[in-house]
Amino acid sequence: RVTLLELMMAKVSDKNSVTSEEMNVFVRHADFLAACFQEKCGAVLKLTAAADVEDEEALVTIRLLDVLCEMTSNNSQLEHLQAFPGLLETAVDTLRLTHLAGKQAVNIFTATHAVTGQEEISHPAVGFKSHLIRLIGNLCYKNKENQDKV
Repeated sequence: RVTLLELMMAKVSDKNSVTSEEMNVFVRHADFLAACFQEKCGAVLKLTAAADVEDEEALVTIRLLDVLCEMTSNNSQLEHLQAFPGLLETAVDTLRLTHLAGKQAVNIFTATHAVTGQEEISHPAVGFKSHLIRLIGNLCYKNKENQDKV
């Protein structure tokens, strides 16, 4: 699943080679990806326990967030995802929870806390909070209703 999401990410990121037919496919699958993210977003919080560093559900959720960030960076998919029920609320709630989890344990969600001395820790959740903020920003872009919710 992670590999499939990485392939989707690469295709969505390369805006020059995406045909309108492929873009329509991405828009149709955007609902599914958003629903999966809403369902699985709590799995990333399990990564604060050192034993669950390789949790597959959490890795899938991190990749789902990456794909949603890229999709909301594209105008043809943005409006569709801005109207998706509950996606904005889920992103904001998950941001709150990751912020609290980072205060209660070792903060694996931000790059500034993932560096110890000279060596850098390459944890899969590094940058998760920044990607949540990017998704929230994209969902609020030129959308007064979502801006008022946040």
